[in-house]
Amino acid sequence: MRRNKYGNIRTARHDSRKESRRAAVLSLLEKKGTITDLREQVRFELIPAQYEVISIGGTRKRKCIERACTYIADFVYLNEQGEQVVEDVKSPITRTKEYIIKRKLMLFVYGIRVKEV
Repeated sequence: MRRNKYGNIRTARHDSRKESRRAAVLSLLEKKGTITDLREQVRFELIPAQYEVISIGGTRKRKCIERACTYIADFVYLNEQGEQVVEDVKSPITRTKEYIIKRKLMLFVYGIRVKEV
């Protein structure tokens, strides 16, 4: 079996054992009624795709020149107060510069602070 980039061990449904354990805890909290609307791997668009209009044989078409920048949250749910919580399971090695920029963009674009567990 090939070693993962960060050394984590994938489970059947999650990228790491730590993420799998967190999913189990959140699932129990949802069954208990402490949290609601638990979702996994939720995509947020931070910067939309950029297009240019080109003419081909008299037909105007849009050509993508930059793909959209997205952030995929590990977990999203509503807490007891009805507030949306966005969680990301992180270890020091996965707290990359790219992740930190996306975390800051989440706050800037959506006003959401990503909770790291």
